[in-house]
Amino acid sequence: MDYQWYPGHMTKARRMMQENMSLVDLVIELVDARIPVSSRNPDIDKLCGNKARILVMTKADMADPVRTAAFQAQFEAQGMMVVAVDARTRKGNDKIKAYVEKACAAKRERDRRRGIIGRPLRAMVVGIPNVGKSTFINSFSGRAGTKTGNKPGVTRGKQWIRMNKDLELLDTPGILWPKFDDPQVGINLALTGAIRQELLEEQELSLSLLHFLQEEYPALLLDKYCGGDKKWELPMDDAELLTRIAEARNLVRAGAEPDYQRAAKLVLDDFRNGKIGRITLERPREVTDQ
Repeated sequence: MDYQWYPGHMTKARRMMQENMSLVDLVIELVDARIPVSSRNPDIDKLCGNKARILVMTKADMADPVRTAAFQAQFEAQGMMVVAVDARTRKGNDKIKAYVEKACAAKRERDRRRGIIGRPLRAMVVGIPNVGKSTFINSFSGRAGTKTGNKPGVTRGKQWIRMNKDLELLDTPGILWPKFDDPQVGINLALTGAIRQELLEEQELSLSLLHFLQEEYPALLLDKYCGGDKKWELPMDDAELLTRIAEARNLVRAGAEPDYQRAAKLVLDDFRNGKIGRITLERPREVTDQ
């Protein structure tokens, strides 16, 4: 599988972000905690330049907590300010606000010396499609003012959101980059819903996910699809496993043939909705080295 997706509106969105970068004091970059490396757009480094930046790991409630903590430590060791959040709740918001003030302390002091009092800080919120920017903004601002949806491309234009007298947020469309050099990045983005559904080969993608789960999270896999019955012996052939899941869920076609398409969609949806368990598709160095 070699997934690439860079429609024309992303070129326009990237240009808009570049044009508005001079208007903001810092950047809040959102990454998916389930794929914290694959969901970091390398173009954002180029766009941000020397702007202060906060890294927010969204969907942490669906990610492996051990790996999330290891990734957070890894990013912090690189000098980043990092917060892992479930963007649907307000947990973590106070830490983000404190980081905003820390990141902009020098600017606040410069404004004070110039006699500029009361001017709000401005932050641009950036990230890939379906990383949860609108959900994060609604939670962070305490209002349901921006569109949200569990699919890429919901936000197409920039939106200014005034949080309070001290902070304004600029919501931007989710963008990818023109070429994924590592095919696994495209697979990870497809698995987490960052690539438009119509472009995906669901059966092949589900087999890739099942292969990973057999290696990394076999207990979660068994608990979800065997109903607690440990008679399935893992690992097994990925196609055979998909067959067993189809049969266990009574997903059959005429002639009692397993419906592989429905079974593949079930597995992908279960993963994306966190129903299999807390899973991270990437391994931080702290975990890899153990």
